Amino acid sequence: MNTDKVDFRAVPDSGVTWTLLGTLYLRAWESRLPHPILGDHYAAEAVDRIDYDFDKLKRRVRPESNQFLVALRARQLDDWARDFLARHPDAAVLQLGCGLDSRMLRLDPEGTVPWFDVDVPEVIDLRRRIYPERDRYRMIGASVTEDGWLEEIPAGRPVLIVAEGLLMYLTAEEVARLLRRLTDHFASGELLFDGLAHWTVRMVKLLKWSPRDGRDVERMNPRLTCADQVPITAHRDRIPIRRYRAIYQLMHAVPALRASSVDYRFTF
Repeated sequence: MNTDKVDFRAVPDSGVTWTLLGTLYLRAWESRLPHPILGDHYAAEAVDRIDYDFDKLKRRVRPESNQFLVALRARQLDDWARDFLARHPDAAVLQLGCGLDSRMLRLDPEGTVPWFDVDVPEVIDLRRRIYPERDRYRMIGASVTEDGWLEEIPAGRPVLIVAEGLLMYLTAEEVARLLRRLTDHFASGELLFDGLAHWTVRMVKLLKWSPRDGRDVERMNPRLTCADQVPITAHRDRIPIRRYRAIYQLMHAVPALRASSVDYRFTF
């Protein structure tokens, strides 16, 4: 990573702040625990470099409790991704809606895997201030709902597609079209993403779609087979603070709360 200070003070105080800096800040906060779940020290290094009013952001994102939500979700996706890359050393990775996530450094710090991160141009412009491109790592500034960007990515390898924190912001029609384009372009691979409960989507204005379970996605795209669906509460024992571990234990015991955040893995 670069080490120069980066001025983010002009970033609008909007939903972009939450999805970009909020999530990054929560991962950085969690990395400083004595026994972290994700331990994303790359996020901590990025936060240390960014010139921004993080005290104000801290009041909004409440990291003491929300850090575990993002850490448990990301840890499960990372575990699946590591397993896929171990089984397919010749694979490529496509991360959709990458934001300021450091997954390419967490999973491939030596840069040996062809890796493509995609997000809208204004996000990629911010991202380039933090993470430099390298020989086998490329950033693509485009909306995932647009045509054209997918043709820039070679299709001759098994592919790992990660869409963390993305699909719930698309309509069902946009999700179906995106998944069809992906499975038409690549011959084989795995798709990892997180979903929220329907009641959560109805409560939050910006959210538009969520699967009830893996069968919803299989019906949407018959090439996709649900291999795993894991609520983040399933890993509550990883939480190192007793009172929050107890809260997640309670959530896991209530079906509606257990379904509030689920990680999915699909093969094709």
